Amino acid sequence: MSKVPELPYHAIIQALQREGWIVVRQEGSHIRLQKRVGDEVFKLTVPAHRPVKRSTLAHILKQARLDVEGFLKLL
Repeated sequence: MSKVPELPYHAIIQALQREGWIVVRQEGSHIRLQKRVGDEVFKLTVPAHRPVKRSTLAHILKQARLDVEGFLKLL
């Protein structure tokens, strides 16, 4: 299993957009994304930090239901 990397927020958002996530709004240093799957709407918040901590990115990937290897392929 690969380690979660430290990445700038814009790289994370671009990878999530390739997976179908849409930027809904930005309030201060937090960017809100959402994705509709069937009847469900999933929501994520990505902090606008350079870099985003590994633990924070791990939590974001868990909410997005992505594994690290799948996410790295989207970069």
